[in-house]
Amino acid sequence: MKNTWRTLWYARHYWLTALGAFISLFIVNTTNLATPQLLRVLIDQGIQGQDLPVVFTMAGSLVGIALIRGLFNFLQGYWTEVTSQGVAFDLRNSIFEKLQRLSFSYHDKAQTGKLMVRMTSDVEMVRMFAGTGFLQLISAVILLVGTLVILFSTNVLLTFIFLGMLPAIGVIFVFFIRRVIPISKSVQIKLGNLNTVLQENLAGVRVVKAFAREEFEESRFNTRNLELLGENVSLIKTFANIFPLIFLIANLGMAVVLWAGGLQVIGLQLSLGELVAFQSYQIFLLMPIFMLGFIGSSLSRAEVSAQRLFEVIDAKSEVVEKPGAIELKEIDGRVVFEHVSFRFFGDEQDVISDLSFEASPNQSIAILGKTGSGKSTIINLIPRFYDVTKGRVLIDGHDIRDVSLSSLRRFIGIVLQETTLFSGTIRENIAYGKLDASEDEIIGVAKAAQAHDFITQFPDGYLSIIGERGVGLSGGQKQRIAIARALLLNPKILIMDDSTSSVDAETEYHIQMALDQLIGGRTTFIIAQRISTIRNANLILLLDEGKLVAKGTHEELIDCCELYTEILQSQFGGFSEPISATEEAIQ
Repeated sequence: MKNTWRTLWYARHYWLTALGAFISLFIVNTTNLATPQLLRVLIDQGIQGQDLPVVFTMAGSLVGIALIRGLFNFLQGYWTEVTSQGVAFDLRNSIFEKLQRLSFSYHDKAQTGKLMVRMTSDVEMVRMFAGTGFLQLISAVILLVGTLVILFSTNVLLTFIFLGMLPAIGVIFVFFIRRVIPISKSVQIKLGNLNTVLQENLAGVRVVKAFAREEFEESRFNTRNLELLGENVSLIKTFANIFPLIFLIANLGMAVVLWAGGLQVIGLQLSLGELVAFQSYQIFLLMPIFMLGFIGSSLSRAEVSAQRLFEVIDAKSEVVEKPGAIELKEIDGRVVFEHVSFRFFGDEQDVISDLSFEASPNQSIAILGKTGSGKSTIINLIPRFYDVTKGRVLIDGHDIRDVSLSSLRRFIGIVLQETTLFSGTIRENIAYGKLDASEDEIIGVAKAAQAHDFITQFPDGYLSIIGERGVGLSGGQKQRIAIARALLLNPKILIMDDSTSSVDAETEYHIQMALDQLIGGRTTFIIAQRISTIRNANLILLLDEGKLVAKGTHEELIDCCELYTEILQSQFGGFSEPISATEEAIQ
């Protein structure tokens, strides 16, 4: 159970409330153990001795103890909840912080739905044990030890008779815990599968409706839901089968003790008050035993959840910042690939192999190749989203593995093919990488990205709220906001991964004209789907199956490279593309 105990270390920040909960717990158990003794005195000396002052004194004492127990029960519950919520708070922050820093390779394999379960259900399972479960464990131990001491001091024979049932209960508990652990793990896995289906469905609801696949998705969700239901029912059956058997054994033990104790009372070997107190202590002995059963179940489920949480927290990122990494202060934007090879973790084949080229400042570099040739891999290596397998990537002569990630990426602006916007205003999305940007700066980059005109058409302009993932905006509008977001950083290296694919030819022409003015003083890498972008590039890198087969300008490659002309024919329909209406008007 090392992972569960490890989660308790998070409670160190809340030691004061945890201490208050422990003190309250000790007081509550002390009052519990004192109550039967007051009953013994009340019966033996007050009722049987017909001593009215003793009756009033003991009755008042019982009321006082009840009030004290109620007060500290409340304090124990309150402080326990404060501590456990704090533990959950820190765990969620730790997991989220780790997810932000894990490299792309981890997120390539991780499923969003399962990660969400770990952030919610698994954290809650651990929280419940870290609060209530752990204190119940301490309470059970205190009550068990205290009760055994009092029972043996009261009547050794009756105590041994009652303890005779414990081996049978122990065997049942061991079987119960060994049964619960795998079922609990399976429940969390099934819950993760269900959440994955739910997350995919909500993210792709428009595709579902477009293809009229509602019934199929309902069936898929229902299948996962039934699997989860089945595992939960199995868990409930385990509880339902075990605990009635334990109660039966316990009640039989109490009946035997009552019979033997009754004989001792008749034989004047035991007082009636002592027998009543002994019966009360039997219940106190059974309570922690039953509590340990529930705690064992809670602990097993918390261990499963804690294990899943620390799988994320302890995950190793393939991209690790070097100790004493260099902080880049300023760069010119010279990018050099020296015999670079890369393969994804677990793959047997390189995605790119022995790739070498140099990109000078103020150059625009177009990357061209068939699907799967490694175009996107190149631009992912520059900001060090992945580490090269062989060779090295240099920026201004610095191996990027020797440079701090924050300073490296501060000089790189990226517009990815899959545009991601966040819930909030248009202004907040443009200023995502530079929160202190002025209004003039935001409007300037929006104009450069050809976004200003459509933004000002919204009732609230730049303060207009956009929905989750940019819902409410067209694909072209989202891409232009993403371009403005990248330009706001004024990056020395600009990466555009097919970033104008969702805009029409006319809009792309305007964007290209603006970029032609903005790329001065910066190195620009472009993966494009239009020949106009390619033919204007200073350097074209032609990839085939992960290898650089040719490089040069548009005119140079047309003259010397058959593969280049073949790609132009297949992707662009020839060596030139129709001139947009705007370009034609300008000409």
